[in-house]
Amino acid sequence: MEATSNMRGKLFLIPTTLGDNAPLEVLPISVKGTIERIDHYVVENEKSARHFIKKISSKKSQPSLHINLLNKYTEPHLLPTFLAPCLEGYDVGILSEAGCPGIADPGAELVKIAHQKGIQVVPLVGPSSILLALMASGLDGQRFAFNGYLPIDAGERKASLKKFEKISRDNQQSQIFIETPYRNDKLLAEFLKTLSPHTQICIACDITLPTEFIATKTVSEWKNTSITLHKRPTIFIFQA
Repeated sequence: MEATSNMRGKLFLIPTTLGDNAPLEVLPISVKGTIERIDHYVVENEKSARHFIKKISSKKSQPSLHINLLNKYTEPHLLPTFLAPCLEGYDVGILSEAGCPGIADPGAELVKIAHQKGIQVVPLVGPSSILLALMASGLDGQRFAFNGYLPIDAGERKASLKKFEKISRDNQQSQIFIETPYRNDKLLAEFLKTLSPHTQICIACDITLPTEFIATKTVSEWKNTSITLHKRPTIFIFQA
């Protein structure tokens, strides 16, 4: 893609699918058009990013792509260099591994730098598992908090759950969590062991996929429900 003369490029936040389904089932056609005209990308994983780009635009030239990696191993001092194309008039796209860039995603750091450099940031419409789960949960969508991962240490995790349950009760606030997929069943077991019987829990997994499952029950009801969440992308929400 040619640079725009005398103008800065923009930073596009490009959403991806939440699983291996057809991109245009859950993404607007504008995402396809954006990908077809952008050659500079910042991604978490190059292989999966190239696979997604090819899937949504099969005619896109893969050799023409310029890709920088932004993940937990990226040195912070490299981030400003990822935006160099914008200063030369080229648009840059951020791709998350799943869902929306900047939401539970390292792309937020690059967006912050873009604002500091006066580069226009353009968020595109796409699926966020966090918001979709909250929409479908029936829990409070006016007051909610995304807390990410709970501590791994058993004692710290139990204390955190009690703390967040108290916050939820005192403020009538939904509490949202994620977990590494292979630890989902263990986390649910800890929820059921630690939280009060009447606390409501929403489990939302495989969102937008054919195997999608979303249900909200009390702790007591979940104890009588058989469900396997192992290696299934899942959002957990509870409200006391």
